[in-house]
Amino acid sequence: MKKICLVIITIFLFSCVNKTSSAETNEIKNNNPLNINKTSIVLLGTIQDAGSPQIGCYKACCKEVFENPENSRQIVSLGLIDTSNNKTYLFEASPDIVNQMKKLTLLDKYNETGLADGIFLTHAHIGHYTGLMFLGKEAIDAKETPVYTMPRMKTFLENNGPWSQLTARKNIILNEIADEKAIELSDEIHITPFLVPHRDEYSETVGYKIVGPNKSALFIPDIDKWHKWDKDIIAEIKQVDYAFLDATFYSGKEIDNRDISQIPHPFIIESLDLFKSLSAKDRNKVIFIHFNHTNPVINPNSPEAKMVTKQGYRIGKINDVFAL
Repeated sequence: MKKICLVIITIFLFSCVNKTSSAETNEIKNNNPLNINKTSIVLLGTIQDAGSPQIGCYKACCKEVFENPENSRQIVSLGLIDTSNNKTYLFEASPDIVNQMKKLTLLDKYNETGLADGIFLTHAHIGHYTGLMFLGKEAIDAKETPVYTMPRMKTFLENNGPWSQLTARKNIILNEIADEKAIELSDEIHITPFLVPHRDEYSETVGYKIVGPNKSALFIPDIDKWHKWDKDIIAEIKQVDYAFLDATFYSGKEIDNRDISQIPHPFIIESLDLFKSLSAKDRNKVIFIHFNHTNPVINPNSPEAKMVTKQGYRIGKINDVFAL
């Protein structure tokens, strides 16, 4: 009887091992976990520069996440998958670039390097460029990864360590871009940077217009206030199919330990008031991103999040895919 039981257990365990191996094999073969089969944008992160949980925060918003970490709390970044040419591009080199680059390059079955075919930077604040350090000698030691930057940003990287080491060793090749000058990634994909007002201590700040084969998108993760921009955000939203917009704070009330005037961003409640004339179709184009750790809309079940979505807007979520 014992021998029979032992045989049964052995067969069962062998069966489980075979099933696990088969599942792992299928997962490896499935190099496109998000089932992207046409040129698309994928949202790789939605959180503000300092992350969530944030250093020094003992409020409930961070305490719970610190005790129960969430993989979805990645710092803001977009991925662009060009399926026609088997290319991938990353917008922002965030501190979470390791996970984000891995996710992005898995979407390209021909990618054998584990690196995107190019990185577009918006400005020199910590959540938007410091991930470049993982392209250096201590990590992957990349070979001539193209990085697209504005002139001041380019000078900053060339003349300040450790970024200057990346350029000296040609881990990265800096491609200078210009305000309102389109970059042609292919016959069907064009990227246009445009200046936006922000705290420009080390570099200028840009957003991007991403034009694909069939649709287009705005990417503005950081801006001081909409009224400070020399463009009309309402008109800009109407001209595209998606608008990934700065929503760092829900309102000024959530910051009670710092001078909110020193960290200006459009509050979500300000944007909702400004955008109220938009049609239902245009409201649905708006995807709010770049959430501070205090922002209640990070929790989709919060009253604030429900109020935003009830009005027809979208709250960005990691792994959301938008066909271009």
